[in-house]
Formats: sequence, C-alpha cells, structure tokens
Amino acid sequence: MKVILDLVGWLLVAQGVGGVANTLFGWWRWAHDLLLVNILPFLHGREIFAAIVIGVLGLVLLSASASMRKTENRT
Repeated sequence: MKVILDLVGWLLVAQGVGGVANTLFGWWRWAHDLLLVNILPFLHGREIFAAIVIGVLGLVLLSASASMRKTENRT
C-alpha cells in the first residue's frame, strides 16, 4: 500500500508542478497532452487552480505514506 501511495503521490505532484509551469510560463509544450489539467474539458479556464489542487493532493498522499512508515516502525 505504501508503494502505491508513493507512486500515485509522486505522479500527482509531477502533474501539479507541470500543470502550473505550463499554464503560467507555457513551458513543456511537448507535454501539453500529457498533463491532466489539459485533458479534462471541464477544467478549461481553471487549469492553474486544478494543477495546484492536484499537486497538494499528491503531497497529502506522500505524507500519508510517510505516516504509514512511521507507525509501522513503532510496532
């Protein structure tokens, strides 16, 4: 479970950072179709906010994974 949380967490953080960078600066034009905020049509016009939320969700998953490791080490 920890491995899945780590993998999904890092993927969401990368999507969030990539979405913010692409929306603000126009970088990563080659990855435009790979970013989640550009694929979902209902996010049109709200890409920056959605990218921030996706990145924060990734950080939450990573902290949950770290929390699981700490509780496992205590027992």
